[in-house]
Amino acid sequence: MAVVVAAALAAGAAASVAAAVALAVAVHRDAGEMSTSLQRLWTHACTGQLALRRRFPPATLAAIETAIRDCESRHAGEIRFAVEPALRLSAVWREQGPRQRALAAFAELGVWDTAHNNGVLIYVLLADQAVEIVADRGVSSQRVPVAEWEAVCRLMESHYRSGAFREGSVAGIEAVADVLSRYPPAFPDAGNELPDAPVLLR
Repeated sequence: MAVVVAAALAAGAAASVAAAVALAVAVHRDAGEMSTSLQRLWTHACTGQLALRRRFPPATLAAIETAIRDCESRHAGEIRFAVEPALRLSAVWREQGPRQRALAAFAELGVWDTAHNNGVLIYVLLADQAVEIVADRGVSSQRVPVAEWEAVCRLMESHYRSGAFREGSVAGIEAVADVLSRYPPAFPDAGNELPDAPVLLR
């Protein structure tokens, strides 16, 4: 599997959404270019809010929030967890992949807007059974090996494939916290700047 890391120069808090996306470092697992197919279109069309509620019921969402709150006491990073059932069919037709959507969500959710640029987004796209991690420059500047983020994504995806969404989500959050503890952001903790509760997109 190929691993691609995208990075750009710093920008201010007033940067546009497009500039905010460029601030991030994204880790993704592509086995080649995403290709539009009837199967992928069908999968995204059939994966909706019902699938999201089944896999992420209130108890699982509460466990994710608790894990983020507890883990953030171990490091100076800010973790945000987002789950999306599927992409819009127009986006699937344009061959948008999980990585591109994760970068957009990173900007839309304001994960870039922290005092020390130490936000980390864990993005889950159910229809593709994919997990993406997007880390802002305050984290990526510590030169976290790509393999570290890759391992977290593989861990979560393995749990999800077996139907263990609660366990996989909590394990992923704890693994991200472990990475941030071993490669701490250069600045001290500025407090809880991002919501701990997971966000359900669409």
